[in-house]
Amino acid sequence: MKKEYQKGSLHPLTLATNEAVSIFKDLGFSVEMGPEMEDEWHNFDALNFPKDHPARDMQDTFFVKNKEGMVLRTHTSNTQIRFMENLVKEGGNPPFAIVSPGKVFRNESTDSGHEMQFYQIECLMIGKDISVAHMKGILFEFFRRFFAGDNIEIRLRPSFFPFVEPGFEIDLKKGEKWFELLGAGMVHPNVLENCGIDGKKYQGFAFGVGLDRLTMMKYKIPDIRLVYQGDLRLNQF
Repeated sequence: MKKEYQKGSLHPLTLATNEAVSIFKDLGFSVEMGPEMEDEWHNFDALNFPKDHPARDMQDTFFVKNKEGMVLRTHTSNTQIRFMENLVKEGGNPPFAIVSPGKVFRNESTDSGHEMQFYQIECLMIGKDISVAHMKGILFEFFRRFFAGDNIEIRLRPSFFPFVEPGFEIDLKKGEKWFELLGAGMVHPNVLENCGIDGKKYQGFAFGVGLDRLTMMKYKIPDIRLVYQGDLRLNQF
């Protein structure tokens, strides 16, 4: 008698990540990866974080024991810094457009919407004439494709992040409900200068969105902790 085996499937977070990366590649972004354990320069300093910024506090950042100045990265923006540094070292210049997916870590309490480790995907586009309009167009097209079949709208609200100026909170309307989803903005000239790129000649935008949050919205998962529990019932996806 032939034994039957249950067929496995990709994790919903993997499915969402693969789809997000595929959409950005179709939009002309190249994929870049970076280290999960990072030095403070690439995680904070180069991104225009002041030395006394609360994000550096032990309440938000995991510092690596016995490795002075090393942290578990709090965002995948470190990949953007490393990419720009390497580009300049190799004699390159903008324009470029990159996307960097990966795991990040923050020392915060866990609940249905927050975990100490989660996944982000961040985008960076730099050129001579890149504007907020380009950023809004890319974001809308990404969400239109990612949530295919749903009526969506996006809106920008003023906000502050050290690495962008101006900065925005981006809200997404999916169906009849608005979701506060990500931070974005025009890359601060200091960030470009820290990587050796002329901040007066080039400009562009950056934004990052939590892949866990997108996964929950796409597959209607009510609790982020379910994503990391290894529950085989997630095979439904």
